[in-house]
Amino acid sequence: MLAAMAAMFAALLLASPAASATTTTPSDSASAPAAGTGSTDGAEYSDRISGVVRNQGTPIEGVRITATGNGYEGEVLTAANGSWSIGVPVQGAYEVELEESTLPDGVELAEGQQNPRTVTFAGTTNITTLFLLGEGIVLQEESFGSLLAERAVAGLSFGLLLALSAVGLSLIFGTTGLTNFAHGEMVTLGAVLAFAFAALGIPVWLALPLAVAGGGAFGYVQDAGIWRPLRRRGTGLVPMMIVSIGLAVAVRYTVLFFFGGGTKQLPGAQSPLLELGPVSIPRNTLVSLIVSLAVILVVALLLLRTRIGKATRAVADNPSLAAASGIDVDAVIRLVWVIGGALAAMGGILWAYYRPGVSFNMGQQILLLIFAGVTLGGLGTVFGALIGSVLVGLFVEISTLWLEADLKYVGALVIMILVLLVRPQGLLGRRERIG
Repeated sequence: MLAAMAAMFAALLLASPAASATTTTPSDSASAPAAGTGSTDGAEYSDRISGVVRNQGTPIEGVRITATGNGYEGEVLTAANGSWSIGVPVQGAYEVELEESTLPDGVELAEGQQNPRTVTFAGTTNITTLFLLGEGIVLQEESFGSLLAERAVAGLSFGLLLALSAVGLSLIFGTTGLTNFAHGEMVTLGAVLAFAFAALGIPVWLALPLAVAGGGAFGYVQDAGIWRPLRRRGTGLVPMMIVSIGLAVAVRYTVLFFFGGGTKQLPGAQSPLLELGPVSIPRNTLVSLIVSLAVILVVALLLLRTRIGKATRAVADNPSLAAASGIDVDAVIRLVWVIGGALAAMGGILWAYYRPGVSFNMGQQILLLIFAGVTLGGLGTVFGALIGSVLVGLFVEISTLWLEADLKYVGALVIMILVLLVRPQGLLGRRERIG
């Protein structure tokens, strides 16, 4: 079922022109500096600032763009299609400037354009900034209502993709009591497998479901090889949690060894903006929202309406009583690990399209947010994980209207702490779960 959802997602992505997985590097023409300038465009770096320079729809070649900050300075000339891209060594704030003296005669920046301007990286490897040209063009600021609507839609999409991973983590905690710190690597594995299958030439409509299936298989192998033997030996939850931390580090750096430290793009990573009334939203973000919601609804129906779902809830409530009632507890836990791995892999794929990009530590970057969603909603409660994750996603995106982009993740964690001070068991949790 989850693989079928991934196939639907892949089919929707096929509408965008992309043939294969690619690394995030600019074109040669866009990155080559002028001869004899001694400047650098930072082609060796994966974090990039880019844009396009056009005058009334006509691209302008040879305009010099510079980026300065964090002890680094890079520059580039726009290519024939007007595009430019500058790599930077570390994320942070950079001052980007268009040298107006390099513009053609009679062409100038539109009224109200900031030049130079400051751009800041926040959880992404690529920032786009545009300099608008043309006499008589006056910038119009978006209304607060439209900005709020756009951030809310983006936050809902981000929250739902967090919920995919959070629901799997909550199921695992509910049935085993394990706080699995390797869950972030299960998220990473889904995106890495999707990239690997696409790089092998497998069509995207098949590569994504295979990646989801691979995530489920990884969950199965984890439980069969590590967690079930530890449970049978009576290993305590704290030692098992430490084992999960070690597993997370081992998997993360194994991926780094084979995948590399750069950021690579999945097929269809660049998608057009869709205008939905007053809201502008990337097509991939909209598809991610729809797929996440559909998968979560399917999982909810499975838990509420099927025998295996009822058995899972019984094991989560009282494993000993469930075993005494004839339920195969080990089989239920094994199935939960498979579903949790598949959901985490799908969340990783959607996260790779949302960022956009695949990197070896992408799961680690959102692991705390996944834990925040689970804890905020209530440990071990699936619907609590859903509600908590959506609230975290909404706060993360909407808070950028007031907070610096670098602080948006911090704000979400602060809100979680404040809520737990008032209601320690979370929004939907039960008091007897505490301790």
